[in-house]
Amino acid sequence: MTFLLPSADGIADEVARQLPRAAIVRYEDNDHTGLADAEFYCMPYMGDDASVALIARMPRLRVVQSLSSGVDNVLDFVADQVTLCNGSGLHHEEGTAELAVSLILASLRQIPVFVRQQSRRSWHHLRTDSLEGKKALLVGYGHIGRAIEQRLLPFGAQVMRASRTARDGVAPLSQLPRLAAGADILVACIALTPSTRGLISGEVLAALPDGALVVNVARGPLVDAAALCGHLTQGRLRAALDVTDVEPLPAGRPEWALPNVLITPHIGGDTFVFAQRAPGFVADQAERHLDGRPLANIVKPART
Repeated sequence: MTFLLPSADGIADEVARQLPRAAIVRYEDNDHTGLADAEFYCMPYMGDDASVALIARMPRLRVVQSLSSGVDNVLDFVADQVTLCNGSGLHHEEGTAELAVSLILASLRQIPVFVRQQSRRSWHHLRTDSLEGKKALLVGYGHIGRAIEQRLLPFGAQVMRASRTARDGVAPLSQLPRLAAGADILVACIALTPSTRGLISGEVLAALPDGALVVNVARGPLVDAAALCGHLTQGRLRAALDVTDVEPLPAGRPEWALPNVLITPHIGGDTFVFAQRAPGFVADQAERHLDGRPLANIVKPART
């Protein structure tokens, strides 16, 4: 049985160590010899369109393993006879939650201002804001949303929640404009689907109070980028963005130069903890497939 695996973080090496009977093709090999026989494909972490397009070149493919929690960019390319699994449990949720809170704190405490001052060797005292008493609206209340809440509460923040599945304490997405009107911070942490694309719309953004902070640690297209940019350019809102629409953010986009915007290059789930866990997880998944046992983290089961 042939496995197409990335060499990064020692994934291919770990599978080869645990499954010496498996035939392994390394993703980084330019010719990708052996694709015709590949049954299991672990996509490279943070792969590009080319890594997705490769799926169509494997006629015997039965499993696609993503190392990310979100698989919105892969779903449409996975055939019915192929099982798609994600990387949930590899510290993505915790890492993304940590980054969300880091971006919020950095924005409130004006850390980018002080970094710029440091580069000029300039000591200039500035009073900054605090999370104490701030109202944070979590748009999405799955694993990541709950992890963000757990990290916000000790700082004295008040949390509001909205999700596709309304329940006690969690409002439906239809109430976003009303909830946004009372939020100091809006955090987008919901999966990207056709129904959530553009969810943080011009109406939602306009409802936010002056000075509110928009944080996106999920997917760029969740937010109406043009509408957000308009509010940011006017200085009415602030933003902290780990994801953008499109990625990488083009050099000509005004967000780069705005003093009220903090940008990180989609690093939310990419931690050393993730890198330590990924090889063993992929090796376990490969062994499960080789032995005919049920796979973990199935997002889309095969249909025959």
